[in-house]
Amino acid sequence: MQAQSMSPNQIRNAGLEALIKSLGPTGMARFIQQYDMGTGDYTKDRSNWLDQMSLDDVVSGISKMRRVEPSAEKK
Repeated sequence: MQAQSMSPNQIRNAGLEALIKSLGPTGMARFIQQYDMGTGDYTKDRSNWLDQMSLDDVVSGISKMRRVEPSAEKK
């Protein structure tokens, strides 16, 4: 069946079947999780977070992150 003549639901089902066939059920689930839109308004939330931080806070946070050893970040 041509994709142009398929309904959105048929395309979704065909895509899921192809993913399951290629990646298996677990791989398909992991792939789909990469495209989760999430919830909330990140731009508004980020603005609220940044409004509460001074430039000194930002610089201090960056300095602390740079001092962390790479092996410690993986723990």
